[in-house]
Amino acid sequence: MPDQYVIGVDFGTDSVRSLLVNAKNGQTLGTEVHWYARWKEGYYCDSSKNQYRQHTLDHLEGMERVIREVVKNAGVDPQTVQGICIDTTGSSPQAMDKQGTPLCLKDGFKDNPNAMMILWKDHTAIHEAKEINAVASRWATNYTEFVGGIYSSEWFWAKMLHICRTDHAVKSEAYTWMEHCDLMTYILIGSPPLDSFKYSRCAAGHKAMWHANWDGLPDSSFLSTLDPYLGQVRDRLYAHTYTSNQKAGNLCEEWANKLGLATSTVVSVGTFDAHAGAVGAEVSANTLVRVMGTSTCDITVCDEHVIGSKAVKGICGQVNGSVIPGMIGLEAGQSAFGDVLAWFKDVLMEPTRDIIQQSEDIDVAQKEKLIKKLEDDMIKNLSEQAAALAPEDTAPVALDWINGRRTPDANQLLKSAIVNLSLGTSAAHIFKSLVEAICFGSKKIINRFEEEGIAIDSVIGIGGVAQKSSFVMQTLANVLNMPIKISASQQTPALGAAMYASVAAGIHSSVPEAIQTMGQGFRTTYMPREKEVNTYKKMFAEYEILASFVESQE
Repeated sequence: MPDQYVIGVDFGTDSVRSLLVNAKNGQTLGTEVHWYARWKEGYYCDSSKNQYRQHTLDHLEGMERVIREVVKNAGVDPQTVQGICIDTTGSSPQAMDKQGTPLCLKDGFKDNPNAMMILWKDHTAIHEAKEINAVASRWATNYTEFVGGIYSSEWFWAKMLHICRTDHAVKSEAYTWMEHCDLMTYILIGSPPLDSFKYSRCAAGHKAMWHANWDGLPDSSFLSTLDPYLGQVRDRLYAHTYTSNQKAGNLCEEWANKLGLATSTVVSVGTFDAHAGAVGAEVSANTLVRVMGTSTCDITVCDEHVIGSKAVKGICGQVNGSVIPGMIGLEAGQSAFGDVLAWFKDVLMEPTRDIIQQSEDIDVAQKEKLIKKLEDDMIKNLSEQAAALAPEDTAPVALDWINGRRTPDANQLLKSAIVNLSLGTSAAHIFKSLVEAICFGSKKIINRFEEEGIAIDSVIGIGGVAQKSSFVMQTLANVLNMPIKISASQQTPALGAAMYASVAAGIHSSVPEAIQTMGQGFRTTYMPREKEVNTYKKMFAEYEILASFVESQE
């Protein structure tokens, strides 16, 4: 049997990466990464307003480059590349016209942030989310039931509602909206008629309140109560959704030529990065896969008979087939994880950078070199100092809500806090408290799953923080009092996407079979340390007291 290759394409916050894998044995033949040029320059974003937008050209340029180059550099026969699957951040919707063209690619909208993709971390729709929740609370059908009971400002309908109220030009031209994972898939297969396209169940179920109990998306009358425009868009969208082991179509001729591939290449239904990452990390029942980067997205699965008709409260959704077809996929997460530590680094670097730049004793090249070294080494140095502190060493207690709270119980208006500062508090103490805060926030998520009858016995870590920070991972193992396994794959979401592609292309018969054949195992495991476990039990109680107080002041 000849080799059969598949490609997983993983769109992250800062970059897009591709992974070319031999579906017969999971061997990686190559990877490519492309950093978004416009995003890197900070275009279309305003952190003071929690506005984070990305231009579709960043994605199209990146997708073309990483797929073309990974195939070219691996030197494989294009005819042997059987499948492609796209995973992306979410909810990251894009406004489109009636012909299926993203508005930011059209004259008059090319520099309009509201016509671009509304990135997952954009929180400009906080008030719209509150309104959705208010209407849902009095509606006969509880459309938020299977998204944790609280609709988030990070999600599809809230973002659309915000844009339609603040930009009438976009509203009048936006015939429909697509999640990022759907849009990239749609483009690769030649932009077919919108009513024939296979939309992602993962995206629809976790972010757009799609559920089989009410035959699809929320009723038009519910959405029209918020704004008639939402009801109109709803009727142009979809009733059925599809899991990512299914074929969306074949690579169209235009993109086959761009990528150096054949039109026989199957493109599977798109999905979200965390859910693909869970597959790549070999998710199973009672195991929580934590995608740990700037934020976290936490994924587990369970059999239908375990959860039954129960709706788990305060998470980011439960969707049949969003991870492994035939199992319920459950999602939670933290709005900031690595971002908490990056914020502290930036606080320390701001005056340091200014002092260096103003120095007259150092030339420009030396200044840039010194600033880069400090930026590169700051977290590592703080981690080493914090790790040297005794576990029982009195330290500040902090909250991880620096970008609001995603779960349990979404509330993007919440702010972070820190207490117990003294003249003896060092930068290492503060850093240690922030690491502990993100780990305590993780424990709150696991506690919620267990309170709702979903047992979690172990954690699998993937993403940048999991791969790079042993201090954070050991602290997490101690706080959770359970082992943390670190996936061996450096590109776990892309690997999971490749597994989906292998099933859609007919190479493997199921996602579990693809996981068994293509899985790459784990490179290390962090075990909890008894002394630290006992210390953190006491500190977690202090975290909960602080959290209750801050939330009561909202």
